[in-house]
Amino acid sequence: MESRWHPWHIMRTMLPVLLVLTVIELGSGLVLDSFEATLLRYPSLLVLVPVTIGMAGNLGSILAARLSTVVHLGLLSFEPDDELLVGNAVATVALAVTLFPVVGAGAWLIQTVVGGTALPLHAVVAVALASGAVLALLAVVVTLTATYAAYRFGLDPDDVVIPVVTNVCDVLGVVVLVLVVRLLI
Repeated sequence: MESRWHPWHIMRTMLPVLLVLTVIELGSGLVLDSFEATLLRYPSLLVLVPVTIGMAGNLGSILAARLSTVVHLGLLSFEPDDELLVGNAVATVALAVTLFPVVGAGAWLIQTVVGGTALPLHAVVAVALASGAVLALLAVVVTLTATYAAYRFGLDPDDVVIPVVTNVCDVLGVVVLVLVVRLLI
């Protein structure tokens, strides 16, 4: 029997996952392309794009790593009242609502310093906060779903969950940012 650590096992497990995630990432580019005119009109929003995408993936990855650890330790029950599950999910959302307003203010400040901005500070912060809060909730759902699926299918969550979460959160980051901007701006 082939070991889970054998390179061929890792390739057979990860190649299909990475191929599907590549197709998903292409969708993110299409959404971003449709949003180009708005980004060029409001450069401070353009500054938010990579930070929003990266931060959503980071939050999901942190949660994924923590959940993967408790899965390996046999401490995660996947029940709605599981303290480890709820505590980590709440911490992820709390990090987002604390961090994203700072990200928005930073994007506004950077854009103001390098070339002016067409949006007021409160608008950019509101977009960042709303996007971050929604993305944190989505990152929690995606991470829990991916972790549970890995657990149920007997896959190592260390191998599968973080790539899934970061790629899906990249796409969701773009989609959520576009939707929030269309709602608030």
